[in-house]
Amino acid sequence: MYVIKTIAEMRRIRASLAEPLGFVPTMGYLHQGHLALVRQAKADNASVAVSIFVNPTQFAPGEDYNRYPRNLEEDLAQLEKIGVDAIFVPSKGEIYPHEFSSRVEVDKLTSRLEGACRPGHFSGVTTIVAKLFNIVQPTRAYFGQKDAQQAAVIKKMVSDLNMNLKVITLPTVREPDGLAMSSRNSYLNPRERQAALVLYQSLMLAKKLWQRGEKNAARIRNEMVRLIRKEPLAAIDYVSIADADTLDELEEIRPPALVSLAVKIDETRLIDNVILG
Repeated sequence: MYVIKTIAEMRRIRASLAEPLGFVPTMGYLHQGHLALVRQAKADNASVAVSIFVNPTQFAPGEDYNRYPRNLEEDLAQLEKIGVDAIFVPSKGEIYPHEFSSRVEVDKLTSRLEGACRPGHFSGVTTIVAKLFNIVQPTRAYFGQKDAQQAAVIKKMVSDLNMNLKVITLPTVREPDGLAMSSRNSYLNPRERQAALVLYQSLMLAKKLWQRGEKNAARIRNEMVRLIRKEPLAAIDYVSIADADTLDELEEIRPPALVSLAVKIDETRLIDNVILG
């Protein structure tokens, strides 16, 4: 297993990796959600590369870049067990050298939900992912459904810019009680961890109401909000029921519909979603 720190070395080793190459970009502190992506990449491809880079440009001032959880030694051990061929672990200076001044922007899809709550976030995401795709040159890249908007934005970027790879989205991996796996779950104390279940519970409520025949998005959204507000530690950023492709908010649910939300549990901001239909 190669552990690679420079772009030049990544490109040199890339030339020796068997085709096709699967790629999983991460910010590290790996959990079973990340590892499910890696295992699928391993099953689909002759070789697999993973990147570990906490990307500063997708964090707004005051967000948790400096305290974002990191454990490179454990990450490398887990990836070695799976049989990853190459791990790209660049420094901030390697990715963003002095006077770096370029950005990759995707319009429309980034103007709502996470984009509305976190201005500049998706510009940072698309810029780093475009750079990683250029450096690693994968055949397939793997992302999780928990970050549904991010996956949609990256697919749009790849399509619009004619990038020669396929983006694959895999289902959200959850804890036994339904909480979506996230590196930020490590911030939660036991009381907050219990409170965080309200995200999954509200999504399951939306799914149940829809399965019972409710098609009015506003009524479902209102019931979700009512449930979340019963949890004292929860503060809603948004609750959305949108077209899964365009992310336009729906009045009447037409599958596939993306039900998504962002909720702060005390100081920890969590996101989750389900697809209806």
